[in-house]
Amino acid sequence: MDYRNAGVDIEAGYKSVELMKQYVKTTARPEMLGGLGGFSGAFSMEGFKSMEKPTLVSGTDGVGTKLKLAFLMNKHDTVGIDCVAMCVNDIACAGGEPLFFLDYIACGKNYPEKIAEIVKGVADGCRQAGAALIGGETAEMPGFYPQDEYDLAGFAVGIVDEKDMITGADLEPGDTLVGLASSGVHSNGFSLVRKIFDMTQESLDTYYPELDGKLGDVLLVPTKIYVRALKNIRLSGVRIHACSHITGGGFYENVPRMLKDGVCAKIDKNSYPVPPIFRLMAQKGEVEEKVMYNTYNMGIGMVLAVRPEDVEKTMQAARDAGEYPYVIGKIEEGQKGVILC
Repeated sequence: MDYRNAGVDIEAGYKSVELMKQYVKTTARPEMLGGLGGFSGAFSMEGFKSMEKPTLVSGTDGVGTKLKLAFLMNKHDTVGIDCVAMCVNDIACAGGEPLFFLDYIACGKNYPEKIAEIVKGVADGCRQAGAALIGGETAEMPGFYPQDEYDLAGFAVGIVDEKDMITGADLEPGDTLVGLASSGVHSNGFSLVRKIFDMTQESLDTYYPELDGKLGDVLLVPTKIYVRALKNIRLSGVRIHACSHITGGGFYENVPRMLKDGVCAKIDKNSYPVPPIFRLMAQKGEVEEKVMYNTYNMGIGMVLAVRPEDVEKTMQAARDAGEYPYVIGKIEEGQKGVILC
């Protein structure tokens, strides 16, 4: 009896590491110390000494049950982007610059080529965010996960000068809300998605004219990474007063997190185009509108509050980063919360 007979293939683990190295190298930053394969990842902070009060900000998250679609479609090269996005968008939301990322993959059986595909997506996400992939872990757990399934989670660390943190303290009535378009469902609410649609190959391969594509392809589109857009806005001289990453809980849970007491966010639902996938989900699943806005991003992945005089500069900086910004509402006096009208 040996470890391989127990279900853990150490040689497959070695092969996975070798296959993923080509992708990890593409995320390198000059602050990276050492290479892949050590017991820990090292990152120099020497270059940030000029900050008055350098402050570390962090984020951790996973992809959730969106992975079920990846299993069914046998497509594993984009879920890594989702994993990175869920972590670095939260860091950017606080005004931070993502520095490095670590991933954790737990699987029932280590198929090196599949693991390498997952890490390829992680590396793609890291490059979009400007973060270095400095390490990770692949855990083969036979008997705990089915052979063809895995879980994927990650952890990111960023930095911001304390004076530049986005905290909501500067928020004022009259501030304008700018929304940055999402790429679709992103990585939240897939437990409901899987109730609305049959999770079969036939269902996922169904072409919907209103989606201009197959259902599975549209649902699997990776989460937008907004790091570059927020950095562009900051470099344009705009002070972002508050920021909210629209993830699980939709508008009703996430927008209030950017608010301080005494103000509310008023959002016009008709101020931007809602992607067809959400209308299809509401129709097929007979999901009430409030539930949709309390579960999904509904087409807006990030909400920013800026001074009215900074709106055009904010919009242009976002466009220059490849995003689609919309003026979606404003901040008013009132009880802390969000009003959708």
